[in-house]
Amino acid sequence: MDILDIGSVLAGLVLLCIGGYAIVSGGVSLAKKLRISSMIIGLTVVAYGTSTPELAASLLAAFNSHTELILGNIVGSNVSNVGMVIGISAIFTQLLISKITVSRWIPIMIGVSLLVVAMSYDGEISQIDGVLLIAALIGFTAYTIRTVKKQKIQQNETVENEALEGEYFLSKFKIETYPQSFGLIAAGVILLFLGGHLTVDGAVNIAENLGLSHLVIGVVIVAIGTSLPELITSIIAIAKKQTDIGVGNIVGSNIYNILLILGVSSTIVGIPVSADVFSNYYIMIAFSLVLFIGFRKSIPRFVGIGLTIAFVTYLVSLLLNFF
Repeated sequence: MDILDIGSVLAGLVLLCIGGYAIVSGGVSLAKKLRISSMIIGLTVVAYGTSTPELAASLLAAFNSHTELILGNIVGSNVSNVGMVIGISAIFTQLLISKITVSRWIPIMIGVSLLVVAMSYDGEISQIDGVLLIAALIGFTAYTIRTVKKQKIQQNETVENEALEGEYFLSKFKIETYPQSFGLIAAGVILLFLGGHLTVDGAVNIAENLGLSHLVIGVVIVAIGTSLPELITSIIAIAKKQTDIGVGNIVGSNIYNILLILGVSSTIVGIPVSADVFSNYYIMIAFSLVLFIGFRKSIPRFVGIGLTIAFVTYLVSLLLNFF
């Protein structure tokens, strides 16, 4: 395994994270200049922006026909978001979960996961399946905006504003003009492109040198790396005593990972699904079910410890199967 390949992956992940932050910060500032409400910004610009690192890596993999890497990235990111991000966050403090997160968003997250499993039974997530996922994405976004608009509670708007101010460190810099906003977005796109190339090329080389499948590298390296923005966001939310924002972001990110990233990637090129993928699907769903079945109001510290241990065990078992 070449040290240059490891350096390529690490550098690529850093660029992906910075590029994602740049796009979100530029988009948020632009939306505010256009007088779009904080709520709509949070549900569109921020929600889509948090998935841009995963999207960039998956698109580069799609264009280079590394389709196993796409599934590994998506499944691994969703498992990492619950096992690593929520797990580690819950160790620091008890995470509160709002009623709407449990009653609506978590079931939707589980539902789209089951949808992907159903689409995979014929051995491929086809381009038609990709179009259907994108249509579901549009419907989900519209439903989310309409649902939140109905909640005429001042507290929600306050929380949304706090989330926008606290989640993205680049937003603390003054972005006062349209050229600055567009420049930040353009810089983010360039960084995502470069980061995606470095990450995918390095990950593929590591997989080939170690004799690992692209699926495993996608889960173990790419997925964890692209989930770092969510981990940082959750830690910031905890520091601001807005723990449900962190949980809500994770649930939303998992939904967008499937509908947006898998939808766009499979529309570009059909993605073959091997038998090995299904066990990873079921583990992804199992992690999601923990949030839905066991804990209606909060996630206590012992559950965070359990999720983290389960996540580490999952990664170790993946690696042991190939050595």
